[in-house]
Amino acid sequence: MIKDITIGQYFPGKSPVHRLDARLKILLTIAFIVMLFIADDIKGLCVGIGFTFITFLISRIPLKMMWKSIKPIFIIIIITALLNLFFVHTGTPYFEWKFIKITDKGVETAVFMVVRIICLIVGTSLLTYTTSPIDLTDAIERLLSPLKKIKVPVHELAMMMTIALRFIPTLLEETDKITCAQKARGADMETGSLFKRAKALIPILIPLFVSSFRHAEELALAMECRCYHGGEGRTRMKQLRFKLIDLWGTLYLTCFFAGVIVINHFCK
Repeated sequence: MIKDITIGQYFPGKSPVHRLDARLKILLTIAFIVMLFIADDIKGLCVGIGFTFITFLISRIPLKMMWKSIKPIFIIIIITALLNLFFVHTGTPYFEWKFIKITDKGVETAVFMVVRIICLIVGTSLLTYTTSPIDLTDAIERLLSPLKKIKVPVHELAMMMTIALRFIPTLLEETDKITCAQKARGADMETGSLFKRAKALIPILIPLFVSSFRHAEELALAMECRCYHGGEGRTRMKQLRFKLIDLWGTLYLTCFFAGVIVINHFCK
């Protein structure tokens, strides 16, 4: 399960999505989220599904990564579907027994919410899949640069956000190693009561915290050895510049965004 979590991972490539400016990818990701939330019904979300699937194909990221990005939140998706299925009582009843009532509106709402969450997770995962941590840090810093005028430490914030995102796969791998080591010593974390299973996590959490602090100390020492002093006076080896492909990427999302708006107004 832990090995299947892909949050924060970067897959190098030369696809059109990889070559987009990192700043533009962040803005397009925000626009994609807005597009999903302004969709009024499942027809509008079908546009989001199409955008997500086609973009995955263009990015040349293996399609199995779509499932891996969904798998960690599968339980949340199921709970969301059940809550909407059993607590939306408007519409024509399909099934009714005592306090349990399933209606066509409940089924429609459950499907709608599940599709929206899946598109949201899979679509936004493309940002980290196709953008290196360095480019992501520079892009966040550039986008937040107006806040420097009010003395906000933009560079430090961007660096912390990127490091936190990048360390997720490292901590997950460390958790998997510690779990396997504890199981090899006879630890039982899959049977017993809920309290017993929670107590069995202590031998995992303590080494994980120790390992996290060790990684943080090593990273801080490495940055100090390289004379890192924050963003002041810092130069960049790779300059971010908008290119023609960024214009095509903007037009690409705009077409899907316009499709959702058209469906909302004319396909009721």
